Amino acid sequence: MLTEDEKHLIEHVWEKVLEHQEDFGAEALERLFTVYPSTKTYFPHFDLHHDSAQIRAHGKKVLSALGEAVNHIDDIPAALSKLSDLHAQTLRVDPVNFKLLSLCVVVVVGRNNPSVLTPEVHVSLDKFLSAVSTALTAKYR
Repeated sequence: MLTEDEKHLIEHVWEKVLEHQEDFGAEALERLFTVYPSTKTYFPHFDLHHDSAQIRAHGKKVLSALGEAVNHIDDIPAALSKLSDLHAQTLRVDPVNFKLLSLCVVVVVGRNNPSVLTPEVHVSLDKFLSAVSTALTAKYR
């Protein structure tokens, strides 16, 4: 799905994200919960206030999982198989939420690294996050 050039662009962008994984993850989740409030239903036990320790920790987990996908960009489904099981069978997260979170991740990357988010990078990041969403929803079928 991703060309070699797109893979290199994703890896380059992810180097920038890794430097701020917890901050960017927290910001993406806060945006998700603000813009799409229905997504908060999966976190009834979380302190959802700005900069809460739970949001920061979970945001870091989310971006760490995306980093795993970047590290295994040629086999994203295998890299995220256990996470797909968890979300489909145990947590029963609505698959649309992965797409919504992807949109928030792109916004966070662009807001924090505007010179990095060129049109080519944006397209590559969209394709990558779509592949991640597809991998995470594979166990729903």
